[in-house]
Amino acid sequence: MRFLEDIKVGQRRELGSFTFTAELIKKFAVQFDPQPFHLDEEAGRKSLFGGLAASGWHIAAVGMKLLVADSQHQSAEAAARGEPVAVWGPSPGFRELRWIRPVLAGDTISYANEVASVRATATRPGWGIVQARNVSTNQRGEVVYSFLASAFVPQRGDSA
Repeated sequence: MRFLEDIKVGQRRELGSFTFTAELIKKFAVQFDPQPFHLDEEAGRKSLFGGLAASGWHIAAVGMKLLVADSQHQSAEAAARGEPVAVWGPSPGFRELRWIRPVLAGDTISYANEVASVRATATRPGWGIVQARNVSTNQRGEVVYSFLASAFVPQRGDSA
């Protein structure tokens, strides 16, 4: 992971993609969002979605998994180069969560993260806050999901 000083507004990370199959949509929905249009193809077709739709929380959970995997990969590469690895703090929250288009069975969603702001904190010495816009698009290039996330990020300080 990167330190606050290494992060610049506009930096973009492509996090990967995921295909939402009917089986996976239903499996997630049974456990976490058991609404008919997530559980049954016919109910999905009759809904405003027009087909079996993935839960927005499923879309978000996949994005989080890809974000964490990318961060772990970056950390492993930095460690292999003998560089110090920044251990990020928790997220103080997110804003502007939007499910823009339905994700239907068979859709492949690509996830990306772009830094929107970087600042040191006045109340937590050695830390800063990074805000990043997370955007997901379907195979047709249409935005389906977005939100603005915040994370506490350590400053390099004396660890370099």
